[in-house]
Amino acid sequence: MTKLFSYKPVLLHALMLLLSTAWSGYAAAETLSFAECVNMALKQNPDLIGSQERVNQAKAGLRQAQGNRIPKLTASEDVVGTNDALSAFGLKLSERQATFNDFGAGQFGQGLGVAPSNLNYPGFVHNFDTRLEIQAPIYTGGLITGGIQQARAYVEAAQQGDLSARQHVIFQVLQAYEGVHAARAFVGVTQQAETAARSLLTMMNNMLKSGTVVKSDLLLAQVRLQDVQVQHLQAQNALDGALEQLHVLLGVPFEHPLDVGEWAEIKPIAAPIQTLRQTALENNPGILALRKQTQAETAKVDMARAAWMPQVGLMLRQDWNDAQMGLGASSYTIGGSVSWVAFDGGVTHAKVDQAQASKNETQARLTQAEAGLAYQVDEAVRKADEAEKQLAEREAALSQIEEAVRLVNKRYANGLTTITEQLGAQAQLDKARADVVTARYAVAVQRANLKLALGQLDPDAL
Repeated sequence: MTKLFSYKPVLLHALMLLLSTAWSGYAAAETLSFAECVNMALKQNPDLIGSQERVNQAKAGLRQAQGNRIPKLTASEDVVGTNDALSAFGLKLSERQATFNDFGAGQFGQGLGVAPSNLNYPGFVHNFDTRLEIQAPIYTGGLITGGIQQARAYVEAAQQGDLSARQHVIFQVLQAYEGVHAARAFVGVTQQAETAARSLLTMMNNMLKSGTVVKSDLLLAQVRLQDVQVQHLQAQNALDGALEQLHVLLGVPFEHPLDVGEWAEIKPIAAPIQTLRQTALENNPGILALRKQTQAETAKVDMARAAWMPQVGLMLRQDWNDAQMGLGASSYTIGGSVSWVAFDGGVTHAKVDQAQASKNETQARLTQAEAGLAYQVDEAVRKADEAEKQLAEREAALSQIEEAVRLVNKRYANGLTTITEQLGAQAQLDKARADVVTARYAVAVQRANLKLALGQLDPDAL
């Protein structure tokens, strides 16, 4: 009997290979440095895409305003048919088709009182009027110039707004990136605390069996373990949340696993406070955007005042009239116009007042923003200095507390102290480790916050 080939091992091997490939693709997270995260966010962040589109809108508005200076060329084709005596005769003249017979020349000998039939009843006349017309503004009282100035200011304001949005996204990416590190460090702290709590509980069990400690000590150790287990869960949830926030900022789907590289190194800034304030006022893109908006409002006032000035225009027109489609009788027209509103019931005056009030409001917002920026710089300097000092102190304190906990654990094992002191020492150690993580995170964030206020939060200058 011929032995049939067994396909089960082959299928099983293929299935295991497929599962291992799928699992490895899922589990392997892409590790990104801070610079790579920033570059990805600047390309894919939805807020920045919208900010760039606002710049494009402003640029289109500028092209539109500049186009108002250029003469407008209009091409048209008008078709009309009529038996109205006056209109028909006029159309024949435009077509260069009028004859003496259209005046009733054949009836002229019948006397001057005879109504010529051809003139009064011309029949149905067709006309095709092909026209090219140029209209050019000569003087608009500053309306067009003001519109261009306003549109250009809006472009510059939008560009500064885009720069401000980019720097805020960089700041948010830094917070999320460092937040992942901080959350992961908290996970490590809680893991150490849980390991220590389990070790203590094991020791309590052994000492209770030997009669060295009472049961209440064991119960306190169990409570301690439960507490750190909850803290560990909270830290893990915070880590997951920080990674998800980073996904959102980078515009990356949650299904694509990400991880972060080394802690970001944000260089400190050392300069007198007055210098920092002046730098912020000169470079902060949010302030510069408001200044450009103020310029746009000034141009808006000039545009409103233009209604008080005369408007002068020029018109050039070329016509071709024919009884059918074509370029028949040619004619041209040259004209100019001057208009000046003598009285409009106060409408222009109200528009000027409205534009001036809008400008004053923007100016007030600018003044307030400049004062707030000075405070933001001062506060960022204070907090950055505070965070740096706290980090140095807490790193030094951590080594001391670690040694203290070692001694307390040794004393407790020898029956020289209580479980309360031992648990208190361990809690201090956990807090000291967490404080170092918090301080390190605060240093990076506060240094970046100062650079954000100065308008210097650029990925190449961090």
